[in-house]
Amino acid sequence: MKVGILGSGVVGETLANGFLKHGYEVMRGSRDPKKLEAWKAKAGGKSHVGSFGDTAKFGQVVVLAVKGTAAEEAIKLAGVESLIGKTVLDATNPIAELPPVNGVLQFFTNLNGSLMERLQQLAPKANFVKAFSCVGNALMINPTLPGGKPTMFICGNNAQAKATTTEILSQFGWETEDMGAVEAARAIEPLCMLWCIPGFTKNQWSHAFKLLKT
Repeated sequence: MKVGILGSGVVGETLANGFLKHGYEVMRGSRDPKKLEAWKAKAGGKSHVGSFGDTAKFGQVVVLAVKGTAAEEAIKLAGVESLIGKTVLDATNPIAELPPVNGVLQFFTNLNGSLMERLQQLAPKANFVKAFSCVGNALMINPTLPGGKPTMFICGNNAQAKATTTEILSQFGWETEDMGAVEAARAIEPLCMLWCIPGFTKNQWSHAFKLLKT
């Protein structure tokens, strides 16, 4: 399977390396593809770089790994037509360009609307699935924690896209909990706030969520 990663930051690099580790062919997209050439030189023959548009066309699965403030523009640059029918893993959070308050991030959305809902409205024929949004990049790929496999909370409107996402997450060492349709992103995205509080207040960043059930 070919995977396109939209985003040249550390999350995009981490996920790109994770997909390569598990045998996928990967293209990373950037506004300036030249700045990814050093990564490509190290990443091997199954790695490619290109524009956002190139990357969206390349990927059978596309990963959105940009800052939340840039997410809508990234989808426009990728080309809405190129995302039709594709699974789009949405790793973004609506973090505002404001400092945390007592360790709590500030969002530019509210609890009655999520960033992923905005993206789904922008590209209505893409199959967005919220994933990788409630953990830091250091633990995204095959995390080893004393409590066992952590839980990744996902949501989205398309059952097949969520099945594809669950398969990827299983390869990456996660349990998956499907929280339902796109509106559930209103609950999943704020988990980023909760995850970050120990980091900002205690410099503790090596943790993940786990859902315990009877």
